[in-house]
Amino acid sequence: MPVIKVLPHPEYCPEGAEITAPAGTSICEALLENKINIEHACDMSCACTTCHVVVREGLESLNEAEEEEEDLLDRAWGLEPQSRLSCQAILAGKDVTVEIPKYSINHAKENH
Repeated sequence: MPVIKVLPHPEYCPEGAEITAPAGTSICEALLENKINIEHACDMSCACTTCHVVVREGLESLNEAEEEEEDLLDRAWGLEPQSRLSCQAILAGKDVTVEIPKYSINHAKENH
């Protein structure tokens, strides 16, 4: 099972974390299943950018971003070349390291 290393984030994961998830799982699902409550305002339907992450290592092992995701990412806060929507980034067999940006464009947090 691949390991997701989550870099420290002051709100979601202050100490950072290392979690495992089966291949075929989205990064967002894996984070939520491990009590890292990343925002996901559209319920993981690729309709917002609140679950934006920056993949610091292992980007090449994830599925390729589709056009819909790339179009949405243009609106994400702190966009970088390694940015992905965690609800669309599907794990393969290799480990990844992700950073959750400090901000999102969501104006009101939702309790999921």
